[in-house]
Amino acid sequence: MATELHETIFMAKQERHRNLFLNYKNLNKFPVELLKDEGLQFLERLYMKRNLLTTLVHTHFRHQPWNFSCLTFQTIGNLARLQSLDLCNNALQLLCPEIGRLRSLRHLRLSNNQLKCLPPEIGDLQDLEILDLSMNQLMFLPERLHRCLSLQNLTVDHNLLSHVPRHVCWLHRLNQLSMAANRLTFLPLDLGRSRELQFVFVDNNAELKGLPSYMYNKVIGCSGCGVSSHVAEGSISAVLGEALSEVLVGLPPEVKVVGSEADNVVPLEELALRTLHLTVTASLCVDLTALPPITLPKSLMDLLLFPLGHCHRCSQAMFTIIYPKLFPLRDTALAGVHRRTTVSFVAYCCSSHCLRTFDLQG
Repeated sequence: MATELHETIFMAKQERHRNLFLNYKNLNKFPVELLKDEGLQFLERLYMKRNLLTTLVHTHFRHQPWNFSCLTFQTIGNLARLQSLDLCNNALQLLCPEIGRLRSLRHLRLSNNQLKCLPPEIGDLQDLEILDLSMNQLMFLPERLHRCLSLQNLTVDHNLLSHVPRHVCWLHRLNQLSMAANRLTFLPLDLGRSRELQFVFVDNNAELKGLPSYMYNKVIGCSGCGVSSHVAEGSISAVLGEALSEVLVGLPPEVKVVGSEADNVVPLEELALRTLHLTVTASLCVDLTALPPITLPKSLMDLLLFPLGHCHRCSQAMFTIIYPKLFPLRDTALAGVHRRTTVSFVAYCCSSHCLRTFDLQG
């Protein structure tokens, strides 16, 4: 097998192949022959699924007794033209930061591995169009994922995600998002606001009881959602009712107030943040490298750049308060399509006025 592998790679280098198939080779480490010289500088697609990849230790860690599965590249620049990388069905537990140097990468398939996290450098892949992370052990997605400006299809089915970062809503070219069979309890307020996003699949997230109303006219998969018997407790339940309080379980920590129609005054803190947001975004529109002359903690600056969401009625940015309005799916025209779910659409508004005037089909 080693001789056959060596000959395959040698021929690929000699003939300047654009595609290299190393599937089903029982490889237990990344073949260093791929990276030794410039013979594969023309390689665009590398297929290595259904192998036994467990480790390729970086030179910096060569003498350290680490015991994890890892994929890293010592001279990744030799694969600068690589557009497609398929590493499905291996045993990878760690994807090292050098992956961010594959700047031409368009398709990255990592399904059915043992990945528990992704490096922030994944956000450097600005030409990436398809990212398949299904059947891993991911508990969260990197916030810098929103820098993958070309991403069109993101699949993270069968992982351990409890939430989705609101930054995902800034993937303005994203057309299909699949997050079935995770542990989701809540979705970003803005999910579905982009017109490009047309397909959203969140099936078999038992604790997920609410879908942002922006998703009403999308193709939605939500069978097996909202089947948990958990009921939220506390003051929210008393004010808003049991059904709505259940939907609001898992709200982001930035939400300090859940408003109702009876609240006619927006808190001062919220008004201040909305004003600062307008200042910051106006400056960034002129010069993306220049921030206005204000000093704020990083967490607050991140919130100003990436609000919790935008009012589903008037598009006003929201930061610390939301006014939710419930539309049970069983009461909508989609009831007949989604019979194995008890989820509801939720409109998130910026004021009691928008709350009163919002119409799901308006």
